[in-house]
Amino acid sequence: MPQFVIEREMPGAGKLSKDDLKGASQGSCDVLRELGPEIQWVHSYVTDNKIYCVYRAPSEDLIRKHAQLAGFPANSIALVRATIDPTTAE
Repeated sequence: MPQFVIEREMPGAGKLSKDDLKGASQGSCDVLRELGPEIQWVHSYVTDNKIYCVYRAPSEDLIRKHAQLAGFPANSIALVRATIDPTTAE
């Protein structure tokens, strides 16, 4: 299944409390259950003013639908073309 990286501009994201992050995660998971198994949240990286999320989905449109229903911004969505790591150099 295609994998996407979503950039969410969220000023102050790095200052969100553990409870805030838990609540956001629960809201996201609620919407994912509604949308069905075609869309999966892999993980996210929280930085000072943005959250970068990795999702698996058949289309960018489904990613946007999730963002809209969950109330999260999706400022950019990029299809992952390849994954590399230190073993790629071998």
